[in-house]
Amino acid sequence: MGKVAILVFLLAGVGLILIANYLSDLISQKSDNPSKREPYECGVETIGPTWIRFKIGYYLFALVFLIFDVEIVFLVPWSVVFKKMGAVALVDIIIFLVILGLGLIYALKKRALKWM
Repeated sequence: MGKVAILVFLLAGVGLILIANYLSDLISQKSDNPSKREPYECGVETIGPTWIRFKIGYYLFALVFLIFDVEIVFLVPWSVVFKKMGAVALVDIIIFLVILGLGLIYALKKRALKWM
């Protein structure tokens, strides 16, 4: 019974997505204006080539930000159930924060947080 239910939900989800995309294409207005295909940045026309390489430091900075952003996502539910779980929750979060702290120390040693 469980496998059938999963298959039904999967097919229903895919079907609803396909129907929504079809209806969107059917209802939306079509425009072949060539200016729609031109690249722009914040409404300003670009100067020079639009496909350039960015320094790897930007990506490292973004990845470190994501690590600590995900940390907050895990800390909020933890703070809600902290009183119910007691010392076990405290030990778990200390281990979690130590692992993240080690990641921060590694990022600092690799100078990933140094802005260009």
